[in-house]
Amino acid sequence: MPADRFSLLRRWEGLILILLVAVTTWASLGVDGFANSSNVSFLLLDVTEIALMALTMTLVIVAAEIDLSVASTLGLSCAVLGWLWNAGLPIEAIMPICLVAGALCGALNGFLVTRLGLPSLAVTIGTFALYRGLAYVILGDQAVADLPPAYTSLATATLGPIPVVTLLVAVLAVLFVVILHATALGRAIVALGSNEEAAYFAGIRVKRIRFWLFVASGAMAALASLVFTFRYASARADNGGGLELAVIAAVLLGGVSIFGGRGTLPGVLAAVLLLGVVRNALILADVANEVLNFVTGLLLVASVLAPNLGAVWRRRTSPPLEGSLEGKSAL
Repeated sequence: MPADRFSLLRRWEGLILILLVAVTTWASLGVDGFANSSNVSFLLLDVTEIALMALTMTLVIVAAEIDLSVASTLGLSCAVLGWLWNAGLPIEAIMPICLVAGALCGALNGFLVTRLGLPSLAVTIGTFALYRGLAYVILGDQAVADLPPAYTSLATATLGPIPVVTLLVAVLAVLFVVILHATALGRAIVALGSNEEAAYFAGIRVKRIRFWLFVASGAMAALASLVFTFRYASARADNGGGLELAVIAAVLLGGVSIFGGRGTLPGVLAAVLLLGVVRNALILADVANEVLNFVTGLLLVASVLAPNLGAVWRRRTSPPLEGSLEGKSAL
């Protein structure tokens, strides 16, 4: 990745951090109840599933792919949990089955993309509907609410204002930051997202890496389903509806290029918090949901436009290199 793109990315991440601090300060001073410890806990809980799925979504988009089926995978895993619980299986046996179910959903996406050569956008739009429909086939429109109190309590337990599940997100975030930014696998993901052909001739197993990224995305969506189900103490087929847009919005707002090859996880995590703070503050301020959707969409559009407009501005304002056509024409 060229140095100028690194600096541009850092500046965008810095802007996101500044916005996060500014919005948090404004909400703390101007919105009643925002700074309460109970609300801080609620805010962090509210972004848990988005943060989890954003970790793997970042890797998928950096690799120049996309997974629109994550929320449907979450819903399908919730339905599997509810169905197996009704069937009398112990919850300790159900949880790994749900994780396997999510991984299999991701494996199907990965197979269709890497082995059949289908575009991930088209594939995951299809499985978006397929997995959600299968969730309704399994569980119907019923809600399974008699879940073990030990797990439902743990999902909402806090250490001070910090929810326990936030600590899980933090541990996984550190792991994924190391993978993407400090390992050969992370460099390979960036390389194949930047130039797939060059990555292939460099010996990178392009198809294998992309396949396992989709598997990881499905498994992480299943893990998010466990948190979601226990947090709300309800397993339903429609759990997590619409979360895929929130996840993708956070990833793009965090500076990850929709075209692949560029992005960092710290920026994504800051964007997750920024969107969570904005949503929470607007809800407390009794702002209409339509305005909330407008603000989220505006931030998403800005996240796509701003880095590209910044790059164009830099190219137009920077002096031409000596020996270039522009430099010669100026002589």
